[in-house]
Amino acid sequence: MIASITGSILAFEPISNQLQPFAIHNLDEISITEMVTALQSEYEEIIDVSVTNDDFVIASVITQEGNSETFYIHPSSGKKVGNLIEKEGIYKFATNLHRSLFLKSTGRFIVGFVSFLLLLIIITGTILIAKRQGGFKRFFSKVVKEDAKQYYHIQLGKLCWIPLVIITLTGVYLSLEKFSLLPNYKVTHQAVEASETAKKHIETANFSIFQNTMLAEIKTIEFPFSEAPEDYFLLELKNKELVIHQYTGEILSVYEYPIVALASYWSLLLHTGQGSIIWAIVLLLTSFSILYFMYSGFAMTLKRTKKQHIPKNIYKKSTAKFIILVGSETGNTYRFASMFFDALIANGQKAFITQLNTFETYENAEHLIIMTATYGEGEAPSNAKNFLSLLKKTSFDQKIKYSVVGFGSLMYPDYCKYAIDIDQSLQGHKNFEATIPIYKINNQSFTAFENWANAWADYTKIPISIKKPTANINLKKLREFKVIKRSRLNIDDTFTIHLQPVKKQKFQSGDLLSIYPEKDLIERQYSIGKIGNEIILSVKKHEFGICSSYLSQLSENDIVKAKIKRNPEFHFPKYANDIIMIANGTGIAPFLGMINENTDARNLYLFWGTRTKASTAIYKEILDESIASDRLTNLHISYSQETTQKEYVQDAIATQQNFIAQVLQNDGVILICGSVAMQNQVLHILETIIKSKLCMSLSDFENNEQILMDCY
Repeated sequence: MIASITGSILAFEPISNQLQPFAIHNLDEISITEMVTALQSEYEEIIDVSVTNDDFVIASVITQEGNSETFYIHPSSGKKVGNLIEKEGIYKFATNLHRSLFLKSTGRFIVGFVSFLLLLIIITGTILIAKRQGGFKRFFSKVVKEDAKQYYHIQLGKLCWIPLVIITLTGVYLSLEKFSLLPNYKVTHQAVEASETAKKHIETANFSIFQNTMLAEIKTIEFPFSEAPEDYFLLELKNKELVIHQYTGEILSVYEYPIVALASYWSLLLHTGQGSIIWAIVLLLTSFSILYFMYSGFAMTLKRTKKQHIPKNIYKKSTAKFIILVGSETGNTYRFASMFFDALIANGQKAFITQLNTFETYENAEHLIIMTATYGEGEAPSNAKNFLSLLKKTSFDQKIKYSVVGFGSLMYPDYCKYAIDIDQSLQGHKNFEATIPIYKINNQSFTAFENWANAWADYTKIPISIKKPTANINLKKLREFKVIKRSRLNIDDTFTIHLQPVKKQKFQSGDLLSIYPEKDLIERQYSIGKIGNEIILSVKKHEFGICSSYLSQLSENDIVKAKIKRNPEFHFPKYANDIIMIANGTGIAPFLGMINENTDARNLYLFWGTRTKASTAIYKEILDESIASDRLTNLHISYSQETTQKEYVQDAIATQQNFIAQVLQNDGVILICGSVAMQNQVLHILETIIKSKLCMSLSDFENNEQILMDCY
């Protein structure tokens, strides 16, 4: 932390130096000859000239009045441009603290060692990101945003990877140099006389080496002390040192700096940012990023520790009828397992929860519920790696019913792979019988988990209720929205409601409106469609739905308190020319707004599934106007409850295989909004199309932002 804070302060020094009036920014255009000519016309004698890493040119001269002075010059004119500036006190303090913590050699060792530890963290962090993303080839692919701190920790890590490696490597190198742990070198020149054919005196300005060497290449140039032939010019460049005869300009000796010296020079420049405003700014931002990594790293560790806390078991494993086994790498799966465990206990069932790695014989078990994530390239989480081998070794006297729930993200090719492996192993075991098929949950969807729990409860006839966590929300920070109009309930008990922010607020179609009914303060989210400056929501009124009942009773000019949550991963894809929108039921709402955004006449195709023709009445005006204005290219509606022809939206997609493949191949985008059940069916069909028609995987297109989803 000290190194990062002081590093941030020190990054300002080269920035401020580069903004000084005596910093020369065209040194690569000014030759030594030009500078020497200017200096000789201005001063009685030149002692030496040096060029700093911050592009200051310092000259030590004897003036025409006979005074010895050292100051900043402009090399083209030779004139003085400023007195030497002293390092600011804040930078002196920060430098000493940054280098040695004011502990001299002990402090230098600590700082160097900590730099080395940070390098190890970067290396292991790189490996972990690659493993999490499914391999090094996918290192820079899209990251699933499960948790804000984790998401930005990874994204910032990828963005700052190169400067972080440079900072730590150069820091370690400079520390080794200070402790003389690097190979030593000594600059030596052999005394060599000028050749016999080059005894003729040449004007200094005409030296070939001076004419062809720009100031950007030099560190210092020492002028001869006397007129004696044995006194030479000593020219120190960035990669070598030269001895030059003062009369002939002949190079008498060259010392090429070893790699150690060059590495020291570049390590100092890269570690401090001297001479480059852009690199200094990069170092400044990287130093700030290290502070964020510290904060987010600790926060994630604490959160993960809490998440990995397994509820206290009331019943012993030997007496429990329901065994819940959990496999999790980040701790997210524990949250869902704990909810299910609490629901069983609340129902009076004898349940026992533990990690997959502790699997053994359970004497009275009747049901085995396995909830597991997949890590890396289809691997088991760390607390589940031993399960499959334990399963082979463990024998049971009774038949046990089982259910497997996989957690993962469709962005990865090995979506729920470990859960699939477990399910296949249990299928081949004589003592296990499946209750319901394996269930996969994308991106920690609570709604999908609730759907699985309801299906499991229906099968087992155990009426459990999963309790959704109460939102931690400050009600005073909610914004006000005025009801503009609300439609009547249609035949499916669905209605639309138009809201307008009371105060100006930015939002887009695809964003989410979070409402917290005072009765339970549990967050309900609705996908937003933006038409003009109005929000349009499509809501299904449920018999016992607290929020949907509340919204269905609102009248014009009523005020709703809510907040908008940005959902940039589900906005209208202006980068695509062909866009397919797939929705069922109320999932049409954001698409109504996106159609309204299509002012550039992109090809927009809407596939929508609803129950009956009468269900479309509340959307008819908007849809008809969209087609008439050419903002909607084509509309296909599937009716699931019409007596003449029943069709689900996924059935319509299945008949359009060539069209779907062509859109994806031409960089088009598919958006899906609606129920999780519909999403799973559509994704299954898309996966089949992509594999058969394009010989690629679904995750390739999701990573390329060609498949966007917002399902519930």
